[in-house]
Amino acid sequence: MTASKPGRSRFSGWLAEARTSAAGALLPASAVEVVALAALLLAAVGSSRLWALPPAVLALGLLAWAWRGGSVSGGTSVVARILLLACAYLLGAVHGSLDPALAVGVAVAGLAVLTESLLAAVSDAVYPVSANLPGSGSRPDRSPNTSRVALVNGAAVLVALVCAFTDIFGVIALAVATAALGLALFTGLQALTRVRARRSSETKLHAALTAYEPVFLVHWNAPAGTAYQIAMWLPYLERLGKKFFVLVRSQTNFNEVVGLTKAPVVLRMGLNQLDDVIAPSLRAAFYVNTATMNNHVIRYTNLTHIQLNHGDSDKVPSHNPVFRIYDKNFVAGQAAIDRFAANGVSMPAEMFTIVGRPQVENVAIATGPIASIANPRVLYAPTWAGFYADSNYSSLLVGCDIIKALVARGCSVVFRPHPYSQRSAELTRECERIRTLLADDRRANGRPHVFGAEAEVAMTVADCFNASDAMVSDVSSVVADYLYSEKPFVMVAVSVPAAQFPEAFPLARAGYVIDAYGGRLQGLDAALDDLLGSDPLASTRRDLKKYYLGDIPADRYAQRFLDEASRYL
Repeated sequence: MTASKPGRSRFSGWLAEARTSAAGALLPASAVEVVALAALLLAAVGSSRLWALPPAVLALGLLAWAWRGGSVSGGTSVVARILLLACAYLLGAVHGSLDPALAVGVAVAGLAVLTESLLAAVSDAVYPVSANLPGSGSRPDRSPNTSRVALVNGAAVLVALVCAFTDIFGVIALAVATAALGLALFTGLQALTRVRARRSSETKLHAALTAYEPVFLVHWNAPAGTAYQIAMWLPYLERLGKKFFVLVRSQTNFNEVVGLTKAPVVLRMGLNQLDDVIAPSLRAAFYVNTATMNNHVIRYTNLTHIQLNHGDSDKVPSHNPVFRIYDKNFVAGQAAIDRFAANGVSMPAEMFTIVGRPQVENVAIATGPIASIANPRVLYAPTWAGFYADSNYSSLLVGCDIIKALVARGCSVVFRPHPYSQRSAELTRECERIRTLLADDRRANGRPHVFGAEAEVAMTVADCFNASDAMVSDVSSVVADYLYSEKPFVMVAVSVPAAQFPEAFPLARAGYVIDAYGGRLQGLDAALDDLLGSDPLASTRRDLKKYYLGDIPADRYAQRFLDEASRYL
């Protein structure tokens, strides 16, 4: 069985587009179609070829602009290109002796363009089924390149128009159109072959998983660029020493996970495709976020469903009532349990298991007071803006001022923004401003700032922790993890004033607070004085460390998770 996909509606979408344009220019599908229709009409009624030249050139320019950088999807602007081909035919028929080669070339090019929507629908049916799974067949190739087909077809339209306006070399138009149609047919054959391979893999999937005998699965569905959610857990799930596979729900997630593990990865997009992956040997399913599609797997009551989450913080999503649907919630410490109760989310104690945060097992503990460090290095790790207004805790809009204040005190900076910061144009600009500021200061003063790919790709979060002596962050799971180091930190109050901040976000009791509520930065110097100086909250951090991260011996910290998870396998 295959899941329905958006691309499969492109052919019917083109038919609707064609009907709209054929009805006249009352409701044109796009500006390029209006201009192409104008070129066609002027070619038919104008006294000279030159009448149709301006709109034809403008239509081609609009197409080139829409397709700049090669970012074109097969099956787009079909009507506009058919109108331009019709214009090329009329230019020869009305204003000159129609070259038979040009006429045939226009027809062939038109056929090539018309194949695009169907080709795109077939190509969208090409997707991987599994990777690293013995007995499931080879992993299907990626979808054929329909963008290349559209670009070559566009070239055929351009050549046809040039030949029509110049009334020469119609054979060139025929040759280019024939090549375009040939490429479209080749790509279509390639797509059909790969669809067949995908279907063959699907028929073998259940038997292959049954023979593999996995003990648990990891379900993951998330937007692109969110692989950190599952990447932080895979090493520990692998350390359980049991067979498992990762179940993902999009091609993007599939490609991301395949690069992270040697365990089998299975892609099932539709709800009706999941029965094939519930092998008899499965005992449990782990989840690393609260994606809506988790519900598709939770319906299998023969499995124990365990939510790991991808961090612990005082954010609103961390006490979402949706956590009730899991059999077990593995949490870092008692703080996570109390957070639900404090926010009116009633959950029985047996739904929770304290396992710590195994990801911090290699985080180094502070060896002395920060005041003894001459030029401390400070990690600035702001969060992103969140999906909704009530979860926007990002300090990035005042980040430059914070960085300037740190640099003025002789600090070097490690800058690691949340990966989702790039989802916002405004936050992306602020990140670039900070990187530029740090680069300029590094050149001018030689301070060993760390930023860009070095901090965000080459280094892990734990590496950034270990490379710093203190941290500035927001309401984020990064703060709770940093607490393990016992190093001082500052939290930036964005969603509420600083006076209300510790009540709303209890972890702030262990940190110094900068008030950025309403976009106005207050208390910066006082917070940095405490952070880099006397550090009066050192003992408070040590106490809250057990509350947030579990009272677990350091030499067996990650083992707690492994022991608790093994109980359900």
